[in-house]
Amino acid sequence: MSERIRIGISSCLLGNQVRHDGGHKFDSYIVNVLGRYLEFVPVCPEVECGLPTPREPMRLAGDVDSPRLMTSKTWQDKTDQMQDWARKKVSELESEDLCGFIFKRASPSSGMERVKVYPFKNPQEEKNVGAPVLKGVGIFAREFMERFPLLPVEEEGRLNDPLLRENFIERLFVVKRWRDVLAGGLTAGAVVEFHTRHKLLLLAHSQEKYREMGRLVAAVKEYDLDDFRKLYEEKLMQTLAVKPTPRKHANVQQHIMGYFRKQLTTDEKQELLEVIELHRTRVVPLVVPVTLLNHYVRKYGEPYLAGQYYLNPHPIELKLRNHI
Repeated sequence: MSERIRIGISSCLLGNQVRHDGGHKFDSYIVNVLGRYLEFVPVCPEVECGLPTPREPMRLAGDVDSPRLMTSKTWQDKTDQMQDWARKKVSELESEDLCGFIFKRASPSSGMERVKVYPFKNPQEEKNVGAPVLKGVGIFAREFMERFPLLPVEEEGRLNDPLLRENFIERLFVVKRWRDVLAGGLTAGAVVEFHTRHKLLLLAHSQEKYREMGRLVAAVKEYDLDDFRKLYEEKLMQTLAVKPTPRKHANVQQHIMGYFRKQLTTDEKQELLEVIELHRTRVVPLVVPVTLLNHYVRKYGEPYLAGQYYLNPHPIELKLRNHI
């Protein structure tokens, strides 16, 4: 890749003191680990839409599908102010060439999912009527995801899940590699090369979608390239959004093993099959069979597999496959 991956992020996660209480939610993993490979574009909806710091906390209230953004004590409605700003902001972000976004969990402006939505306060009583439901989406987050439906998005809390973390980071790297292809000028040859190197990675997500994409790429010369780009991007991100499983990985690894059927000894074949099965049954992490496969790729100099991003989808230093 030509440079670090540019993504949007809730500003408080970088340690910026923009929270309603004047504090922050600095995330060491995001900043100190992922930050070696990512370039962050910070966004704080509350501050950028004109609200002060510190300020009265806010919450979503009313209908789950179209909630209002209310201050939590005085119940001032800030919905229109936030929505007007959010629409302008996502238009501005189109020029930032973002490959994804990390949102702040549970935020009424930036929460990606499961944000509390409260019933409206009864003006005749001091307390709310009924309990909140965890079905809301932050107002800015909703606007962003509607404008950029194909971009990988996550919340910092969900990045604690090893499977979600690996899938999100993997998609960021794929988007960046695709953007680099586009920057170099899209041609049928560039499409075929990109897709070829990602074939086994896509197969680990969905065999059905992998085949659909193969048929699409085979017909690339029949399309206007701009029309093809849009269709390919949609199918690419839809495929990667399907979560891989140990069983899917085992199928891919056995496919890779077939390239060495003449070189491997009987003992080596047995060892590799045992390691693949240990991961399929979740006894060992994904890094174990992948490391052994990489060893055989180097040992026997298999050029097709050496170019497969499945075996090296992201920097090994991130240790993303050590826990899945």
